Amino acid sequence: MNDTQVLIAGAGPTGMVLALWLTRAGVRVRIVDPRMSAGEASRAMAVHARTLELYDQLGLAEAVVSGGIPMDHICVRTKGVKRATVAIGAGGEGISPFPYVLTYPQDDHERLLEKALLAAGVAIERGTQVVGLDQTSTSVHVRLDSASGAERVHVDYLCGCDGAGSRVRHALGLDFAGGTYDQTFYVTDAMVEGAAAELGVSLCTNAEGFCLVMPVRRTGAYRLIGVVQDSQGRGEDFTFEDVRGQVERTTGLKVNEVNWFSTYRSHHRMASSFASGRVFLAGDAAHIHSPAGGQGMNTGIGDAINLGWKLASVLHRRADASILATYATERMAFARQLLQSTDRAFRLIASDGSIGRVWRTGILPYVIRAVAAWKGTPRLAFRVVSQIRIAYHDSALSAGRAGNLRGGDRLPWLPVGEVSNFEPLTSRDWQLHVYGEPGPGVRRLAYNTGLPLHGYIHGEKAQAAGIPVGTVCLVRPDGYIAMVRGDQEESGLVDMANYIARFAIVANPPKHTNR
Repeated sequence: MNDTQVLIAGAGPTGMVLALWLTRAGVRVRIVDPRMSAGEASRAMAVHARTLELYDQLGLAEAVVSGGIPMDHICVRTKGVKRATVAIGAGGEGISPFPYVLTYPQDDHERLLEKALLAAGVAIERGTQVVGLDQTSTSVHVRLDSASGAERVHVDYLCGCDGAGSRVRHALGLDFAGGTYDQTFYVTDAMVEGAAAELGVSLCTNAEGFCLVMPVRRTGAYRLIGVVQDSQGRGEDFTFEDVRGQVERTTGLKVNEVNWFSTYRSHHRMASSFASGRVFLAGDAAHIHSPAGGQGMNTGIGDAINLGWKLASVLHRRADASILATYATERMAFARQLLQSTDRAFRLIASDGSIGRVWRTGILPYVIRAVAAWKGTPRLAFRVVSQIRIAYHDSALSAGRAGNLRGGDRLPWLPVGEVSNFEPLTSRDWQLHVYGEPGPGVRRLAYNTGLPLHGYIHGEKAQAAGIPVGTVCLVRPDGYIAMVRGDQEESGLVDMANYIARFAIVANPPKHTNR
């Protein structure tokens, strides 16, 4: 028996979440990283509602929320004047238990994840990296290099979560098509004062460019992100003082103290495949995006959980190995869509030409005000930003339709008093949900398959969500609907039983929830 079933290269948020999910599922993992310590800069900060829902399944959401700052609105300012406000939080009410964008610095985030891994008995092997690999139909042979010397390990699966310069991706010979934006970004965490310093996201624009302002830590520091103008140069001695005037004119803020400052180039690339045999890519190793919308880290975490439950199911022989192929198809489709949308948004607002200046100062304020005046805007904005809308309709694992529900949808959140239909998801297991009285056929299906059965009264919230009375959902370990039937007719339940048999789905043995 191999000591390690899954080797994870890269201990950023993607790699650590994957390691944690697998470890909680009883899979033996190793996680390696060339860095000698966790990141010490705030870097990626936005944690979206869908990520928090997935974290809730792991018992992490409460700690993350308590360490971060919930922001429930986006404010647009032009030349220092507030033009419009979109209430994201109001749009998220009733959709998610986390109706906001959370700012949570990546260094704090990584420390929390590493602590959770240590508590689960997994230590990150620092100063260690993948330098080569070979694979057969039954295992992957990985060459590692560390300060203690070279090592060759044999594992069932290898997961490359090792960033944009992924050695795993290079070893597979996969293309990473895309490019680098012309603009250079500045990013700083600073102590500021002024109207734009509020507990929300402020997008400030003028002819010079844009600056995104958001609180980063409870100490009062704010994150400022913008584009360095061509006229400002980019020498090695480039500091915040070179952009101070631009920042303060764009935002109307006074910057009193700079805690951290850096510049960087942004890329938009995607691997030609997220899987090759027994080797998988996730996070920045598979796709990198413009910073528009703060989607990158959240997408990597979504990759990790999608891959994690499938690997665990296959390794424990609780699902057919064919489900692993759906990781690439499901996550590549979303990554491709995200690349296109964030690229368009970024190019519009960041352009240094006359079109960009006119858009930022003349068109954008009116567009935002018109959009904000539409009563459906907060709900739409929340769904788009939060990643709640991610669905896998075209996946081989998705089947059926009932009212507004389709196979591949995220299970709608239906709170009733102090309980909700999300509570059973903490088991991280396949399960059956019935909205209405479970009939004998559904009970028989649950008994024959061993899958947990959860019944819910079909009330106003289910009706508002477009769920017909008597709907039966087969729910995946990650909270997405695998198959749905709008009634409990025998033919539909036979189809569901055939689905379960086709993918060889086996229930986990009864256990206390290990969160």
